[in-house]
Amino acid sequence: MAQAKTLSKTELKRVLQYIDACERYSERNRAMLLLTHWCGMRVGEVASLRVSDVVSEDGSIRSEIRLTASQTKGKRARVVYVPSRMRKELQNYVQRSTKPARSVYLFNTQKSQRFTANTATQLLQRLYARAGIEGATSHSGRRTFITELAGKGVSVRVLAELAGHQSIQTTQRYIDVNDDMLRKAIESI
Repeated sequence: MAQAKTLSKTELKRVLQYIDACERYSERNRAMLLLTHWCGMRVGEVASLRVSDVVSEDGSIRSEIRLTASQTKGKRARVVYVPSRMRKELQNYVQRSTKPARSVYLFNTQKSQRFTANTATQLLQRLYARAGIEGATSHSGRRTFITELAGKGVSVRVLAELAGHQSIQTTQRYIDVNDDMLRKAIESI
Protein backbone atom coordinates (compact mmCIF):
# COMPACT_ATOMS: atom_id res chain seq x y z
CA MET A 1 0.00 0.00 0.00
CA ALA A 2 1.38 3.42 -0.96
CA GLN A 3 2.07 5.90 1.80
CA ALA A 4 0.11 9.09 2.19
CA LYS A 5 1.56 12.12 0.44
CA THR A 6 3.42 14.66 2.57
CA LEU A 7 2.38 18.22 1.83
CA SER A 8 4.65 21.18 1.23
CA LYS A 9 3.88 24.42 3.04
CA THR A 10 2.52 25.78 -0.26
CA GLU A 11 0.15 22.83 -0.66
CA LEU A 12 -1.12 23.15 2.91
CA LYS A 13 -1.67 26.85 2.32
CA ARG A 14 -3.64 26.00 -0.83
CA VAL A 15 -5.93 23.63 1.09
CA LEU A 16 -6.51 26.27 3.79
CA GLN A 17 -7.26 28.91 1.15
CA TYR A 18 -9.78 26.55 -0.44
CA ILE A 19 -11.42 25.93 2.94
CA ASP A 20 -11.64 29.65 3.71
CA ALA A 21 -13.05 30.53 0.29
CA CYS A 22 -15.38 27.64 -0.42
CA GLU A 23 -16.33 25.73 2.69
CA ARG A 24 -19.50 26.37 4.68
CA TYR A 25 -17.97 25.02 7.89
CA SER A 26 -14.56 26.60 7.40
CA GLU A 27 -13.58 27.00 11.09
CA ARG A 28 -14.44 23.37 11.85
CA ASN A 29 -12.71 22.05 8.74
CA ARG A 30 -9.57 24.14 9.36
CA ALA A 31 -9.37 22.94 12.96
CA MET A 32 -9.83 19.28 12.03
CA LEU A 33 -7.26 19.42 9.23
CA LEU A 34 -4.70 21.38 11.26
CA LEU A 35 -4.89 19.02 14.24
CA THR A 36 -3.43 16.39 11.92
CA HIS A 37 -0.78 18.74 10.46
CA TRP A 38 0.29 20.70 13.53
CA CYS A 39 -0.29 18.13 16.30
CA GLY A 40 0.22 14.88 14.40
CA MET A 41 -3.14 13.48 15.47
CA ARG A 42 -4.76 10.54 13.71
CA VAL A 43 -8.11 11.29 12.10
CA GLY A 44 -9.86 8.90 14.51
CA GLU A 45 -8.36 10.77 17.45
CA VAL A 46 -9.60 14.08 16.05
CA ALA A 47 -13.09 12.63 15.59
CA SER A 48 -13.12 11.33 19.17
CA LEU A 49 -12.37 14.68 20.82
CA ARG A 50 -14.86 16.10 23.26
CA VAL A 51 -15.12 19.77 24.17
CA SER A 52 -13.68 18.98 27.63
CA ASP A 53 -10.56 17.42 26.03
CA VAL A 54 -9.69 20.75 24.42
CA VAL A 55 -11.38 23.49 26.47
CA SER A 56 -10.46 23.91 30.14
CA GLU A 57 -12.94 24.86 32.87
CA ASP A 58 -12.10 28.57 32.47
CA GLY A 59 -12.82 28.46 28.72
CA SER A 60 -9.21 28.60 27.55
CA ILE A 61 -7.78 26.14 25.06
CA ARG A 62 -5.54 23.52 26.63
CA SER A 63 -1.86 23.37 25.67
CA GLU A 64 -2.01 19.59 26.09
CA ILE A 65 -4.75 17.20 25.02
CA ARG A 66 -4.81 14.03 27.09
CA LEU A 67 -6.13 11.19 24.96
CA THR A 68 -7.50 8.16 26.77
CA ALA A 69 -6.63 4.64 25.67
CA SER A 70 -10.06 4.31 24.05
CA GLN A 71 -9.33 7.36 21.84
CA THR A 72 -6.05 6.06 20.39
CA LYS A 73 -5.23 3.44 17.78
CA GLY A 74 -2.77 1.60 20.01
CA LYS A 75 -5.15 1.64 23.00
CA ARG A 76 -2.53 3.51 25.05
CA ALA A 77 -3.24 6.87 26.62
CA ARG A 78 -1.03 9.67 25.34
CA VAL A 79 -0.54 13.42 25.51
CA VAL A 80 -0.85 15.58 22.40
CA TYR A 81 0.96 18.91 22.68
CA VAL A 82 -0.88 21.84 21.12
CA PRO A 83 1.24 24.68 19.68
CA SER A 84 0.05 28.26 20.14
CA ARG A 85 -1.03 28.67 16.51
CA MET A 86 -3.26 25.57 16.86
CA ARG A 87 -4.73 26.92 20.10
CA LYS A 88 -5.70 30.08 18.18
CA GLU A 89 -7.42 27.97 15.49
CA LEU A 90 -9.30 25.98 18.15
CA GLN A 91 -10.29 29.15 20.01
CA ASN A 92 -11.63 30.60 16.76
CA TYR A 93 -13.66 27.43 16.12
CA VAL A 94 -14.99 27.12 19.68
CA GLN A 95 -16.05 30.79 19.79
CA ARG A 96 -18.06 30.37 16.58
CA SER A 97 -19.74 27.10 17.50
CA THR A 98 -22.46 26.53 20.04
CA LYS A 99 -21.56 23.77 22.44
CA PRO A 100 -24.25 22.92 24.97
CA ALA A 101 -22.00 20.90 27.29
CA ARG A 102 -18.35 20.08 27.83
CA SER A 103 -19.11 16.38 27.40
CA VAL A 104 -20.30 16.69 23.78
CA TYR A 105 -18.07 15.91 20.83
CA LEU A 106 -16.00 18.85 19.63
CA PHE A 107 -16.63 18.25 15.93
CA ASN A 108 -20.05 17.49 14.49
CA THR A 109 -21.36 16.98 10.97
CA GLN A 110 -23.87 19.33 9.34
CA LYS A 111 -26.55 16.97 10.65
CA SER A 112 -25.35 17.64 14.22
CA GLN A 113 -24.03 14.11 14.57
CA ARG A 114 -20.54 13.35 15.78
CA PHE A 115 -17.87 12.56 13.23
CA THR A 116 -16.71 8.97 13.13
CA ALA A 117 -13.19 8.10 12.01
CA ASN A 118 -14.72 7.16 8.64
CA THR A 119 -16.73 10.37 8.11
CA ALA A 120 -13.76 12.50 9.22
CA THR A 121 -11.54 10.59 6.78
CA GLN A 122 -14.02 11.27 3.97
CA LEU A 123 -14.10 14.97 4.87
CA LEU A 124 -10.31 15.37 4.78
CA GLN A 125 -10.03 13.41 1.51
CA ARG A 126 -12.67 15.68 -0.03
CA LEU A 127 -10.88 18.84 1.15
CA TYR A 128 -7.56 17.72 -0.35
CA ALA A 129 -9.20 16.65 -3.62
CA ARG A 130 -11.17 19.86 -4.04
CA ALA A 131 -8.03 21.90 -3.36
CA GLY A 132 -6.33 19.93 -6.14
CA ILE A 133 -3.81 18.08 -3.96
CA GLU A 134 -3.30 14.70 -5.63
CA GLY A 135 -2.25 11.71 -3.55
CA ALA A 136 -3.17 13.30 -0.22
CA THR A 137 -5.14 11.20 2.25
CA SER A 138 -6.47 11.66 5.76
CA HIS A 139 -3.06 10.44 6.98
CA SER A 140 -1.12 13.11 5.05
CA GLY A 141 -1.24 15.62 7.89
CA ARG A 142 0.26 13.17 10.37
CA ARG A 143 2.98 12.13 7.92
CA THR A 144 3.74 15.76 7.08
CA PHE A 145 3.96 16.60 10.81
CA ILE A 146 6.51 13.84 11.46
CA THR A 147 8.52 14.58 8.29
CA GLU A 148 8.69 18.33 9.03
CA LEU A 149 9.93 17.76 12.57
CA ALA A 150 12.49 15.21 11.35
CA GLY A 151 13.70 17.81 8.85
CA LYS A 152 14.21 20.24 11.73
CA GLY A 153 16.47 17.76 13.49
CA VAL A 154 14.04 16.37 16.06
CA SER A 155 15.24 12.92 17.13
CA VAL A 156 13.29 9.86 16.05
CA ARG A 157 12.78 8.95 19.73
CA VAL A 158 11.00 12.27 20.39
CA LEU A 159 9.04 11.87 17.15
CA ALA A 160 7.87 8.40 18.23
CA GLU A 161 6.66 9.82 21.53
CA LEU A 162 4.83 12.70 19.82
CA ALA A 163 3.22 10.27 17.36
CA GLY A 164 2.23 7.78 20.03
CA HIS A 165 4.30 5.02 18.44
CA GLN A 166 5.73 2.25 20.60
CA SER A 167 8.45 1.52 18.06
CA ILE A 168 10.83 3.99 16.43
CA GLN A 169 10.79 1.73 13.36
CA THR A 170 7.14 2.65 12.85
CA THR A 171 8.01 6.34 13.12
CA GLN A 172 10.90 6.01 10.67
CA ARG A 173 8.50 4.71 8.01
CA TYR A 174 6.56 8.00 8.25
CA ILE A 175 9.55 10.18 7.43
CA ASP A 176 9.63 11.24 3.80
CA VAL A 177 13.24 12.08 2.96
CA ASN A 178 13.22 15.00 0.54
CA ASP A 179 15.77 17.13 -1.33
CA ASP A 180 15.71 19.81 1.37
CA MET A 181 16.69 17.29 4.04
CA LEU A 182 19.49 15.94 1.87
CA ARG A 183 20.82 19.46 1.17
CA LYS A 184 20.72 20.31 4.89
CA ALA A 185 22.57 17.12 5.75
CA ILE A 186 25.38 17.77 3.28
CA GLU A 187 25.69 21.43 4.33
CA SER A 188 26.20 20.38 7.94
CA ILE A 189 29.57 18.80 7.04
